[in-house]
Amino acid sequence: MRFETRAIHSGQDPDSATGAVIVPVYQTSTYRQDAIGKHKGYEYSRTGNPTRKALEDALASLEGGKHGLAFASGLAATTAVFSILKKGDHVIAGDDIYGGTYRLLEKVFRRWGLEVTYADADDGDAFQGAVQENTKLIWIETPTNPLLKIVDVKKLSEITKKENIILAVDNTFATPYFQRPLELGADIVVHSTTKYLSGHSDIIGGAAITSRQDIYIDLKFYQNAAGAVPGPWDSWLALRGIKTLSVRMREHEGNALYLAGYLSGHPRVERVYYPGLPGHSRHKLAKEQMSGFGGMISFELKGGFPEVEKFVSRLKIFLLAESLGGVESLVCYPPKMTHSSFSAEERAKRGIKDNLIRLSVGIEHKDDLKDDLEQALG
Repeated sequence: MRFETRAIHSGQDPDSATGAVIVPVYQTSTYRQDAIGKHKGYEYSRTGNPTRKALEDALASLEGGKHGLAFASGLAATTAVFSILKKGDHVIAGDDIYGGTYRLLEKVFRRWGLEVTYADADDGDAFQGAVQENTKLIWIETPTNPLLKIVDVKKLSEITKKENIILAVDNTFATPYFQRPLELGADIVVHSTTKYLSGHSDIIGGAAITSRQDIYIDLKFYQNAAGAVPGPWDSWLALRGIKTLSVRMREHEGNALYLAGYLSGHPRVERVYYPGLPGHSRHKLAKEQMSGFGGMISFELKGGFPEVEKFVSRLKIFLLAESLGGVESLVCYPPKMTHSSFSAEERAKRGIKDNLIRLSVGIEHKDDLKDDLEQALG
């Protein structure tokens, strides 16, 4: 089946008991067992729940993986991946990553004995150069947050396979509709299902997908042992969102392409970061490993932070808010919002300037969105 069909049907067969075409919300914590040690596949909903299982199967199918695991948040999924490592192991992460991931590495896992090195996401050779004898995992985002850098997953996977290193890719920005890292050689794909997969800004969730049985066993053990799982209602809402993923992503991308082109020609805009623009440094690579460019745009506004404040205060349709990937358009100021966990020095080192603005472009009419940007830019 093609992607659009799998998004509606994979893992979501009609209910065997009633014939309901939509997976039921199994709002239960426990399950009656026929005898000691004899049950119908479910014992306790932290370990497994039919609604969550449907979501996990759907996610695995969309990413082209064998195993899907759902978590209570994107960071819970990220924590699960890092937790399969041990004290003394070394992680290489791309330098342009979500602030929550950076905070997790620096404030939690370093204390537990993980070693961390950051490599320039724009330089594939930087990852090879950072490999040590104890390197066990490389973590990247592509496109990255917030500078929309594109990392060559296939090239990186050649390095990790040669060095026996796990390659994990946060695919939240692209979604499996536009990019499938497992098919490019990655070992694990991670998502914040809060974002595009659910698509309606009404849940918090995460996921990890893999085809490697050894990694799945470790992640599944951690999922059950730590217990950071989504409830059945959130799982059901994520399933509902996935059904329209392909339709929404086409609209997100179309609007983003239109607005990125508009912003790149505006006299008050210093620089636009969007991989769909021919001037993007990795535009060719984006076309090769992605089937679309997504709905995220970042740009730098001339005049610094005072102009940023004025700009966001004038917006009518774009809402100033954390998060991304919903049907509504959002504007974010990374230095004080999503990336506030970086010090000013670390942000400067990574190119996150004080005039940087990030847009999550929704699926409203593109001309209404353009008009809103235009009046706010003054």
